[in-house]
Amino acid sequence: MDDLHVAPGPGAPAGLTVPAADLLEQFSRASGPGGQGVNTTDSRVQLSIDLGTTTALDGVQRERVLGRLAPRLTGTVLTISAAEHRSQRQNRAAARERLAALLREAVAPPTPRRPTRRTKGSQRRRLEDKRERSALKQERRRPGRD
Repeated sequence: MDDLHVAPGPGAPAGLTVPAADLLEQFSRASGPGGQGVNTTDSRVQLSIDLGTTTALDGVQRERVLGRLAPRLTGTVLTISAAEHRSQRQNRAAARERLAALLREAVAPPTPRRPTRRTKGSQRRRLEDKRERSALKQERRRPGRD
């Protein structure tokens, strides 16, 4: 198995290279199409990477990735499964592509919120509605002793 290369993008202008030593591949029998061969071949691939210890990420990238992918992690380990193809080789390639896409997306910095202003019309309508509501509640009050 060779290193995993992640294409350059926001957050990683030079791209990422995940050393093969940081990746763990496990193979098992996959369900689904394949005829008689499905019972004998270990075609499903589970590709795991420990994001907490990998040398591919710097401190900022590691924080960003751990925060973004937290729901998918077991501890700090991210596992990708691929079983859509009948051959182990194609499933290995699919798992690596998926992992690279996930890392590229997770490393990208968050897009800043662009501040917006209310329109004059919406402000005017809001205040008008408040005045109407206030007047309605004024009418419901018990009359005072004048």
